[in-house]
Amino acid sequence: MLPAALLVLIGCALLRISLLSELYLRYVKEGLRPLLIASGVILALLGLMAAIRVRRHGGEEATDHGHTHSAAGPKTAWLLGLPAVMLLLFAPPALGSYTVARDGSGAVAKRTTFPALPERSPLALSLTDFTSRAVWDEKGSLRGRTVRLTGFVTPQSADAWQLSRVIVSCCAADARVVKVEVHGIAAPPGDSWVTVTGKWRPDAKAPALDATGLDRIPQPKNPYRDAVRP
Repeated sequence: MLPAALLVLIGCALLRISLLSELYLRYVKEGLRPLLIASGVILALLGLMAAIRVRRHGGEEATDHGHTHSAAGPKTAWLLGLPAVMLLLFAPPALGSYTVARDGSGAVAKRTTFPALPERSPLALSLTDFTSRAVWDEKGSLRGRTVRLTGFVTPQSADAWQLSRVIVSCCAADARVVKVEVHGIAAPPGDSWVTVTGKWRPDAKAPALDATGLDRIPQPKNPYRDAVRP
């Protein structure tokens, strides 16, 4: 009965995060939701079928090639159920400032062409677009422009803090960090989600912003998608 219970438990955990909520977005990208739901349904059904079969045979031991196997399975298999129980009972937070503070890459996506920016001001940009233009745009399209950026707060020093995003291509295991140094405004609490208005600081070693305004916002539904906030 143990293997059957584990299959049902894991299947229910997958359905809880993918079908009954949007917690799956803290682990994988949006396009994988149908696969998670299908996997949860299949595992739960397999577990129920296994449980029915065990009950029909009264939990009898089976013989295979002269060896006897208990229908209950090894007791240590319950350890496999701990992650599923955690998913059922708790909602783990998305990756945040702890991850950013321990990421030493500082990588910026390289681009060779940049479309012209709209004339509106302030101009809403994703952190990916802002950092790419700040580092690779030889024409300096950000110079003098007032921009609006959205991300979460990562404390850095007394003089500056970081506006950050964690972006995933497939799942949280391949997450990469995008960050901008913010000057001129005191840092809100770490992991707070904010929208910052300001101007690009072209003489900084890393992508940086001289901020003139800040608004606290709720965490986006999908914290790993570097979208422009309207």
